[in-house]
Amino acid sequence: MTNEITEKLKQSCAGLLMMSESEYPFEVFLWTSQANGLTTQKLLQLTNHPQESPVEEVALDDLFRNCAYEKEWHDEQQKQNVKKFQTLVQTLKNNLNEIKVYRIGTINIDIYIIGKTSSGDLAGLSTKVVET
Repeated sequence: MTNEITEKLKQSCAGLLMMSESEYPFEVFLWTSQANGLTTQKLLQLTNHPQESPVEEVALDDLFRNCAYEKEWHDEQQKQNVKKFQTLVQTLKNNLNEIKVYRIGTINIDIYIIGKTSSGDLAGLSTKVVET
């Protein structure tokens, strides 16, 4: 079941880039047996960040507010990407429970979209954004 979820996530984010001052691909991850009590400390440990790293939690829809909504100035490629981002968000919501989005760091920010699988693991996507 869990492999199925990681496959669905891989397919739904294939070719998509998270846009900021730089563009980064999405990577799928699976953390087995970690679904109970994910704390900030545990998150930093699982992601190999120093314990003093700043962590901010944001809503899933806020993270994708600039990618998953069509604007009138979008060209054809951007419109296709909007549809892909909408599919990605829907795939996350359909396959993961209690989704949380964490931003770790400043300027070069690591993003983790984490949800619980039905088998009690944590799965999701990671990417980066650059904000100066």
